[in-house]
Formats: sequence, C-alpha cells, structure tokens
Amino acid sequence: MKTIIKIAWRNIWRNKLRSLIVITSIVLGLWSGLFTVSMSLGLNEERIKSAINTYLHHVQIHNPSFEYNLDINSLISDPINIEEELEKNNLIKAFSKRIIISAMASTAHGSEGVKVIGIEPKNEIYFSDISKKIIKGNYFSKTKSKPILIGKKLADNLKLDLKKKISVTFIDENGDLQRIKFKVGGVFKTGNSLHDGGNVYVNKEDLINLFKYKSSIHEIAILANNINDSDHLKDQLSNDFPKNKVETWKQISPEMGMVQEIMVPFLYIFMSIILLALSFGIANTMLMAVLERKRELGMLMSVGLNRTKIFLMILFETIFISCVALPIGISMSYLMISYFGQVGIDLSIFAEGLEAFGMKSMLYTKLPFNYYVNITILTLFVTFISSLFPARRALKLDPAEAVRSL
Repeated sequence: MKTIIKIAWRNIWRNKLRSLIVITSIVLGLWSGLFTVSMSLGLNEERIKSAINTYLHHVQIHNPSFEYNLDINSLISDPINIEEELEKNNLIKAFSKRIIISAMASTAHGSEGVKVIGIEPKNEIYFSDISKKIIKGNYFSKTKSKPILIGKKLADNLKLDLKKKISVTFIDENGDLQRIKFKVGGVFKTGNSLHDGGNVYVNKEDLINLFKYKSSIHEIAILANNINDSDHLKDQLSNDFPKNKVETWKQISPEMGMVQEIMVPFLYIFMSIILLALSFGIANTMLMAVLERKRELGMLMSVGLNRTKIFLMILFETIFISCVALPIGISMSYLMISYFGQVGIDLSIFAEGLEAFGMKSMLYTKLPFNYYVNITILTLFVTFISSLFPARRALKLDPAEAVRSL
C-alpha cells in the first residue's frame, strides 16, 4: 500500500501545470463559495440583530385582538402581575412597557399614517437602540413640551425639522376623535426605512391620561439573555398568563424567521453546486491523465499489478490533489472572512436599497467553525465521487492493447 501511495503522489507532480490548474480551481472555488456564504450569513445576522435591538425584540406580549387592528381598547390583561413576574425571571435581560396607538401624523406639508409608541425614556434607553440612532436633536432630554422622536424618512416626507410641531390624530378609547400636538425633539435613522417612515416615539406619560387606568399598556417587549431562550420564555409566559398572547420574534416577523430557517440548507446547496461544477473539472483532468498513461498502466497490469491497486492509485491521485488544495482554500477563506468580520465591507453605495430590506450598509462577514468542517468533509466526498469515473475507466483497459498504444 505504501508503494501505491508513493506512486500516486509522484504521479500528480509529473505534469505540474495540469495539477496546479486543478488545485487552483479548487482553491478559488472554495474561497469564493465560502466568502459568499459568509456575506449572506453576515447580512442576515445584521438584519435580525438590527430588528431585534430596534423594534422587534425577542418576545412580545399583547392582548390577543390587539395586533389585528391596533385597537386602543385592546389592553394587556393583568399588567402588574406580569411586570412582577418578568422582574423575577432569570431568562430576561430587560423589558419595556408601551402604549401603542394607530394615528395620522400631519403637518402643513402633508400627512402620513403612523404607529405612535409611548415609551418610558429612562428605561427604554437601556432596552432598545433608538437612543443610539438619533442623527439630529436629542433623546427626550431638552424638549419639555410633549417631545416626539421621528424617523428620517417621515421627516423628509412631512418636511419636518427640530422644534417643528406635528399633529397626531387618533380615536380614543371612547370612540372620540383626539388630536395632540407634539414638538420634534429628535430625528432617528435605523437600518430599516419602513420602520423610520411609519413609527414615532413619544413619552408614555403624554398618552397615559387618555386611559382610565394608569397601568394601561398595549405591549410588553422583552429582551432575553440569549436569543435561543426566546421559545422557552414564550412557552413559560404563555402558561403563566393565558389571557394574553405571547409571541417570539419569529412569529411576529415570520418572513425573517423563515429566512433564518432556510439559510443553512440554502448555503449548503450553494456550496454543493460549486463543488459539483469543480468535480467535472477534476474528473475530466484525471481521465486525461489516465488516457495519457494508457501504455504505462498496461505495463503495470502486465507485470502483475492487480486491478484493485490500479483503482486505488487513481483514487489516491485525485484525493491528494484535493488534500493539497483544501488547506489553502480553507485558510484563505478563514483569513479573509475573519478580516472583513472585524473591518467590515462598506456597501454604502447600495445603502438605500439595503435599508428598504432592513439591512445596514456596513457588512461584517461571519462563518461558524462547523461550516469549515462540514465543507471540508463535503469537498473530500465530492472529490472521491469524481475519482470513480477515471478509476473505473482505468480498470477497463486491456493490458495487451494498452501496451501497444502510443
């Protein structure tokens, strides 16, 4: 067996140019495929992270009928006991109580339908990223008379600026039309233009007088210590408070959850297609090597080298080419993915399009370690499969005819 391995190793370097071309193609295929995969994972993770930290969060609690029509009377049942339970729960990092009203925001330049979110500014600053997204003005610190935070897209649509007034019209709990004037205290810009154009933030105290009870809330948003705790936390809270509807971020935004679920199989399919294309090149190259050495193989068979050893020799030649290319391709991919995972790739030229999908213009590549291991195994498997055809072709050679061939 040692002799067969030595012969196979020497054979791949008999035609260095051909072997190097195959090795280079495998290296470039692995590098381009893994780097593309890392970009896709990075984009998706940044999208989810931005959504969770800004407006989605890990778990949300509502009245069962609230999410369908944002009815101002669809309040959470037993909010005081829920708050006490959340404060004791070890899975929870932070939570926020909110009043949410569907309203019409208007100025002299037009009107837009918005979701008015009443928050507790001092608590919210440790809970969501809105305070970090302020690009103009401040976060509920200087404006004393009913401050409001609006998104940049909404500000552009309604031609609003700092200290300008905006009227918010809505139906109160008695069915009467109400109008409240707010003063723009800050303009924020998140990675999601849809969110920036349809959501405004006000002080919860400026809305609480509209309700009979001071404890009235429409939403409790929760951040868990770990995103993987979301499902367990949801089941736990659903059992404790069955009158309310508890949902995870995947249920609130099913399209985002679906993308995450299909991302892993999609990426493996993508890499499989690249490796499948490479396998045709490897099989073709090894078949050429077999046909060029037709006379040599015939002589080896004539002097007693059995067909099993011929098969193994061709098999080892193919695997050795892969074993040379794999460490180089994986190392190149790891170094580049790690580098751009720290530095990032500036996609600001596509910023407007990315924001429409809730993505940031700065992309950080990411690829878990298990991907490298699985792709290495997948590459070796594909290489093994691609070696079978040329090895089988070698077994079909007739020694007498092969020796007489040119």
